[in-house]
Amino acid sequence: MSHTAHIRSHRKPRRSASTLAVRAGVAGGVLSTLAVAGASGSANAAEPVTQTLELPTLTADLAAQAAQSADATEQAAANYQLQAERDAAAAKAAKKAEADLAEAKKKAAEAKKKAEEEARREAAARASRTAERTTLSASADTGTGTVLGDSGTGTGAGTGTDTGASTATGSAATIVNFVRAQVGKAYVPGATGPSAYDCSGLVQTAFRQINVSLPRVSQDQSTAGTQVSLSNLQPGDILYWGSAGSAYHVGVYVGGGMFVGAQNSSTGVVERPLSYDPPTGAVRVL
Repeated sequence: MSHTAHIRSHRKPRRSASTLAVRAGVAGGVLSTLAVAGASGSANAAEPVTQTLELPTLTADLAAQAAQSADATEQAAANYQLQAERDAAAAKAAKKAEADLAEAKKKAAEAKKKAEEEARREAAARASRTAERTTLSASADTGTGTVLGDSGTGTGAGTGTDTGASTATGSAATIVNFVRAQVGKAYVPGATGPSAYDCSGLVQTAFRQINVSLPRVSQDQSTAGTQVSLSNLQPGDILYWGSAGSAYHVGVYVGGGMFVGAQNSSTGVVERPLSYDPPTGAVRVL
């Protein structure tokens, strides 16, 4: 045996003719296929391949439905906002109405209280007038009052002298004589005689001597008769200070440029010339 007999041969084993033929056929088929594919690829390379993807699209009905849904949502939001605004306005109006009602009740209560006070004052004034009539009646029964001459001088402090002739006659003379007889008596607010007077109390009581009923206060006495000019005064005319209807003081013109009035608590009832305190106007009742 050769000394290399145990070493395997590195040469490839021989293949049979049939195997070679099969492989040649396969190779040929493959080459043919590749040739056809190459030709087909060359042909296809001349014309680009375009592939279209079909994407889902909304139909017209679906689009309309979506638009309607959006409009409905927007309208609902607008309605909610409008309702909220109406609710806020209603709440504000209710609060204002409540405040107005409270204010109206307050004013009504104040008006009621004022009316009650006016009623009490009127009742007190009626009672006072009743007492005055009683006093005046008693005074008339005793013949109170002395007739003074036309140049009679009052006894009050600072009393002026009537230097002119009085032309008072009849009822006017009665009033003039009465007020002159009260000169020197005290001034007391609200008093109507016989020992004290306030300004309107003296005038009212003087006219009662001739059965003429005058209002109690100066404001009303200043409109109780016919307005006359201060340049055309007659004895018995009522003089007033302030505006007609809102006078704050009254007196009686006694003639000769003189008047008698219950002036104040310092002077009492006095007779003074018109120049001492010029009146604003005058009314004639007789």
